[in-house]
Amino acid sequence: MIQEYQLRVLPEIAANEQRLKEYLSEEKGLNLRNINATRILKRSIDSRQRTIFVNLKIRAYINEMPEEDEYEHTVYNSVEGKPQVIVVGAGPGGLFAALRLIELGLRPVIVERGKDVRERKKDLAQISREHTVNPESNYSFGEGGAGAYSDGKLYTRSKKRGNVDKIFNVFCQHGASTAILADAHPHIGTDKLPRVIENIREQIIRCGGEVRFETRMDALVIRGEEVIGVETNTGESFLGPVILATGHSARDVYRYLHDRQIPIEAKGIAVGVRLEHPQMLIDQIQYHRKEGRGNYLPAAEYSFVAQSGGRGVYSFCMCPGGFVVPAASGPRQVVVNGMSPSNRGSRWSNSGMVVEVRPEDYISLMNNEELIMNNGERVESDSPLALMAFQERLEELCWLNGGMKQTAPAQRMVDFVNKKNSFDLPESSYTPGLLASPLHFWMPEFVTGRLREGFRHFGKVSRGFLTNDAVMIGVETRTSSPVRILRDKESYQHITLKGLFPCGEGAGYAGGIVSAAIDGERCAEGVAGYLSLV
Repeated sequence: MIQEYQLRVLPEIAANEQRLKEYLSEEKGLNLRNINATRILKRSIDSRQRTIFVNLKIRAYINEMPEEDEYEHTVYNSVEGKPQVIVVGAGPGGLFAALRLIELGLRPVIVERGKDVRERKKDLAQISREHTVNPESNYSFGEGGAGAYSDGKLYTRSKKRGNVDKIFNVFCQHGASTAILADAHPHIGTDKLPRVIENIREQIIRCGGEVRFETRMDALVIRGEEVIGVETNTGESFLGPVILATGHSARDVYRYLHDRQIPIEAKGIAVGVRLEHPQMLIDQIQYHRKEGRGNYLPAAEYSFVAQSGGRGVYSFCMCPGGFVVPAASGPRQVVVNGMSPSNRGSRWSNSGMVVEVRPEDYISLMNNEELIMNNGERVESDSPLALMAFQERLEELCWLNGGMKQTAPAQRMVDFVNKKNSFDLPESSYTPGLLASPLHFWMPEFVTGRLREGFRHFGKVSRGFLTNDAVMIGVETRTSSPVRILRDKESYQHITLKGLFPCGEGAGYAGGIVSAAIDGERCAEGVAGYLSLV
């Protein structure tokens, strides 16, 4: 017999299967010896009161053992000799597009400018060790995309857009822990995700697909008003409809599209800083107890939202028990991001603290700055590249104020709110190092004024959060794409070019691993529909 139960238990019971069986036996009148196995279907923590509970939905196997796997399998058959589709980019959008193409009987050819997920690690290490950024292999470019080494969070608000459960099950099929199926805030961990990504790649190749690393798309092959392939830096051309999943940092792609008058538009982004606290302090605040999380609770998270001057101020990509990492993708940039290992075991927590920015804010943001791109071209406020120009300028300012290395300018939180210089800084997880800097002085007032107001509000809502034990690390700019590549809502094709399918976060249609994966699947389905009509 199989029974499902909704339970509300103490953390120490939820953490131990034997204790969970004993609880079931006592509460539900079951014979303990007959409970052969339990499986947690849903898990969330209720820390609103001093006594913390874990809410569980569990399946109990009584007098029988589980026969089915914990996840649903997707069948991937051989696509050798099938019609070819070019997928540009091996982030979640591109990888899940490729998997879905295989399901649909089409042969994916992935071209990825960066290296495979393991080789990337060597270049990432050089950023901290030598302060050198490889423009083709970094935290943004390479197999797995920006998400591979930035946390592996899987929670999303995109449930209406597609089948989230399927994405989770595909991850489990390729090696992710089945805990992601149950957790309210599922998370693979930056230490576990690379192997999952490798398994997905091996699946694609095993089915007859192709993956080319260090192969950058330099141009689309266009015939009339139709895209029929791509040209690459290797001198090779790859022919077929194109799914363009290049990620939010592929600025050369945006410039290419703009130069060739392929319709794109400026899109709102969010910019700010990484805010790092001691994890113990966040545990104490969120769990409302001096001892913090204790032995049975996970590292505590938070989420804050406020309004200031008609713009949202909010926490973004919160990484409990994590690290702040350098996320520049080119020269003269300092950009930061956050990541967490699967055990979330570091002494720090960090989160992006960002301010909503809209295209119409461009003039205010740039103030009296020369509106000039890196290529020397003047950028007008109505340009689709306007917010990208702002991103670039802010990242360059951060580089200049960080000592023209990957050292990041930083300031204590209360000092920032009070517009005071920080003469020393707390210990940090950011390995390239921090340099005390008055962020309130050189960052745009449009951003800093709203951050100050937001921090004051968050400090009132959550006592202890506004503290000089927290450090602000500049700058967080890569929250999303500053450009949207325009596409038809029904076909997922570009509005003027047939055979081109803008995809994922870089195209402006996703905001994280899961939503990018969902969009990849939809674009693959769009390609299948297109090929059936050709």
